[in-house]
Amino acid sequence: MTKRLDAKYKIDRRMGENIWGRPKSPVNKREYGPGQHGQRRKGKISDFGTQLRAKQKLKFYYGNISEKQFRASYAMALRMKGDSSENLIGLLERRLDAVVYRAKFAITVFAARQLVSHGHLKLNGKRVTIASIKVKVGDVIELSDKAKEMVVVQEALATAERDVPDYVETNGKTAKLTRIPSLGDVPYPVQMQPALVVEFYSR
Repeated sequence: MTKRLDAKYKIDRRMGENIWGRPKSPVNKREYGPGQHGQRRKGKISDFGTQLRAKQKLKFYYGNISEKQFRASYAMALRMKGDSSENLIGLLERRLDAVVYRAKFAITVFAARQLVSHGHLKLNGKRVTIASIKVKVGDVIELSDKAKEMVVVQEALATAERDVPDYVETNGKTAKLTRIPSLGDVPYPVQMQPALVVEFYSR
């Protein structure tokens, strides 16, 4: 399990964007970096800096996954046919914790990862605890009996903050990935630039 080293709202402040689209994000009130000099840190960013920022933002969005896991997804995307940046998004959206988040079983991607790591989900009938497992189209994800009764799960299902995207099918107890999404299908609250991530790693 990847340890989250930063509070998610501190990540928002650092990026200057409400990455997860949460209504309580401090960026909704202060669109500048943290610290007493935060408002004066808007110098020109180099190409390298732009690419690095795009990579960090995408990593943070998926729960601040480790560099090792993120780079492995990039390497896999390169080996696949088609556009590498689109492949990268498809692979990230196929992560088990990402699908659990999309199905609204958890309020945040961090909570989704915790739900998986604590053994509250089954994949095709088998209990799983690895959040980075890649879900295949047609795989069935099911909440455990205990998870179905958990208050945090019920609150997540009832939230109006976001909708379930059309590439995930759910009835509130089970979920299924119906197709691999492209960049334009994913409901990111902010602009993601996976092409810059590919450029960053291919330097």
